[in-house]
Amino acid sequence: MISELFSPLHLRSGQVLGNRIAKAAMEENMAGEGQLPDQRLLTLYRRWAAGGAGLLITGNVMVHAEALTGPGGVVLDEHAPIGPFADWAAAGKSGGGTIWMQINHPGRQVASGMPGVVWGPSDAGVSLGRHSSRFGRPTAMTARQIDETVDRFAVTARRAEEAGFDGVEIHAAHGYLLSQFLSPLVNTRTDRWGGSLENRARMLLDVVRAVRAAASPSFAVAVKLNSADFQRGGFDADDARQVIGMLAPLGVDLVELSGGSYESPAMTGGSADTRTRAREAYFLDLAQELVGTSPLPLMLTGGITRRATAEQVLDSGVAVVGIGTALAVTPDLPDRWRDHREADRRMEPVTWSDKTLASAAGMARVRYQMRRLARGAGPRPGIHPAFTLVSEQRKERRALRRYRSWLATAWGAAAAGQ
Repeated sequence: MISELFSPLHLRSGQVLGNRIAKAAMEENMAGEGQLPDQRLLTLYRRWAAGGAGLLITGNVMVHAEALTGPGGVVLDEHAPIGPFADWAAAGKSGGGTIWMQINHPGRQVASGMPGVVWGPSDAGVSLGRHSSRFGRPTAMTARQIDETVDRFAVTARRAEEAGFDGVEIHAAHGYLLSQFLSPLVNTRTDRWGGSLENRARMLLDVVRAVRAAASPSFAVAVKLNSADFQRGGFDADDARQVIGMLAPLGVDLVELSGGSYESPAMTGGSADTRTRAREAYFLDLAQELVGTSPLPLMLTGGITRRATAEQVLDSGVAVVGIGTALAVTPDLPDRWRDHREADRRMEPVTWSDKTLASAAGMARVRYQMRRLARGAGPRPGIHPAFTLVSEQRKERRALRRYRSWLATAWGAAAAGQ
């Protein structure tokens, strides 16, 4: 009997995913010259494409050149050449599967010292105690900036389709811009974008409408949404249920459920909330609250490493299992599961008492594995997280110098052309 894990999934756009396993988005932080994908990303995605997942979702691609999550971010805007993205799409589809581009705006979650802009629904900064200075202080967006950002999402989606990607996933989770607008803690506006959930969801819904209008009907549109922010008084499971209902009439194919933000890093297993699981399927309990009423198929991501857990997720009614960190260590994990084998190595969680540093070190360690895969090497799951954190900081300093130079040159050329 064939496991449901390896059954196809038909989406409302007409796309068919070959199986129910998705490589979830992980921020590669690997942009080459001009903030473009280069050979490293092509090699990395060919390895994942050969590993058996029905769907690959890229790490977040920035819609605004002046607003990056970090200096190694890839940018696809109206000025970017399409060729490198076409190569990336081809690499992702080289194994016969489907590839979607995750598209994102960081909002206030921009590292301090970065050039460009730090925007948010309000001027409330990221609160990390003694680590709060890691992020810039945001300014509240104007109505014009909101409208222009909606347009940027649409431009990136249209150009992703031109490059050969099969769809996009709009990032509205993990404390990034669209998630900030959804949060009653961050969004303290009193205009049409603040107050009620309907108002706080307005920007996300406008982005979805604009993206759907910019792309062909067969192009998939997904949304990544927090099942909860894991902060008292923040966006919660009932809010998520209502937003999923708002998305259903807009032509969305799939909603991926995750959770947390830098302030409460549940997406890396760092939340103290008792409803997240210690090791696997962090958000399954919350997903089970949502799946019964969801008019859209759901995807669940967060800490899944074993086939038995993936089967449990599907048994709950979730349509797609998202895997992140496990694929950075074992890129052929879906094929292993098909053969009734498991990963022969895993990364242990970072259990430092400082949750902010633990989350940063955990993400740095995952990116270290991805960079090794991108060089054609094997992973080193036993590498000490402190080493990867220091190494990541050095790489970011070099990337920041390159990004500053590129941004100054790019905007100087744009100004000269006006």
